[in-house]
Amino acid sequence: MKKFIVSVVLALVFSWQFTGSLFAGVPLNNLEGVGGVAFNPLAYLANAGSKWKKDEPADPTKTEPAKKGGFNDFGLLSKVSKPQAGAWYVRLPESHVDWTALGTAFSLYDRVEFSYGWEAVAPHGGQTIYKNNIGSKLLLIPENLGDHNFIPAVSLGGILKNTTTTPTGTKHVGFDTYLVATKLIKETPLPVLLSGGLLATNSRTTGVFGYDHNYRFTWFGNADLILLKNLAAGYEYKQGAKFHGWHDADYQDVHAAWFINDKLTLVGAWVYAGKAKGTKEVGLGDGFTVSLHYAL
Repeated sequence: MKKFIVSVVLALVFSWQFTGSLFAGVPLNNLEGVGGVAFNPLAYLANAGSKWKKDEPADPTKTEPAKKGGFNDFGLLSKVSKPQAGAWYVRLPESHVDWTALGTAFSLYDRVEFSYGWEAVAPHGGQTIYKNNIGSKLLLIPENLGDHNFIPAVSLGGILKNTTTTPTGTKHVGFDTYLVATKLIKETPLPVLLSGGLLATNSRTTGVFGYDHNYRFTWFGNADLILLKNLAAGYEYKQGAKFHGWHDADYQDVHAAWFINDKLTLVGAWVYAGKAKGTKEVGLGDGFTVSLHYAL
């Protein structure tokens, strides 16, 4: 597994030598479709700043006012971002699980994000579990508000989840809510992206094993270094929720992201989701992840 991680990083570095300086950047679509990294959301909105049609500036040589793009000249399309999409494949050999996820998201008025994620968790020899996630995120505080470089972006979000097959005694539908702050620090020798938040959840293993009747608070965090103009590497952590008779393992990953151009991003990662055997925690073991993300 270590050789796999090194190979991914070396491949990304080598490829960087032959690419341009444009890059897509974060957030990506996480495993539940939300604008984030892998497990966790970021405060940034999906593809914010990109628009289907922008208002045209007024022509100073003419008397006509500026034209507004969108439906019925109200400029609606100029307020809606173009969508972005991501695909994940997670292989967890210790627990013999193949985890596939597809997600898409867009933002409105550069203030609200809407997302959808679909997941298929296939244990070896068992029934495939399907999960649907509908998310929304509200940007409460924009990054660097009032030209103050120390202010992070802060967002409040929620995810409505539905799982097809759940164990007896759990619910098929659950809801997570979170508060997250994210900041890109440019004053360091290498730019650093830091993010952390608080999650209120009733999801067992993110909802794959159903939803508890009670809620628990957990926390999560991310740290990424922008190593080169289109290469980043980082670490991600998500605390496992502990319910009565059920304790999820903490999730961690070490990842590298290659921003191929202004639309396409490739990610490789090593994931640790707790011990698969020999512990009271519900863990899925370690494994690797690859994902591809595209922003219109």
